[in-house]
Amino acid sequence: MSTGTVKFFNDSKGFGFIKDDDSEQEYFVHASGLIDEVRENDQVSFDLQEGRKGLNAVNVKVI
Repeated sequence: MSTGTVKFFNDSKGFGFIKDDDSEQEYFVHASGLIDEVRENDQVSFDLQEGRKGLNAVNVKVI
C-alpha cells in the first residue's frame, strides 16, 4: 500500500489525482476506487491497479 496526497478531486465528475509521497508521481483516481470520501490535500493510502490509460489509485482511504 502506498501513501500520498490528494492534489485534485472533482466531486461532480467523480475523479481526481493523487501524488505519491515516495515517487512524486501522480495517479488518476476515480470515485469507484474510493473507500472514504476525499478532499484536496487529504493524506491517503492507496493501492495501484492497471487501468486503460496506465496505473490508477484504488482502495483509497484517508489516513
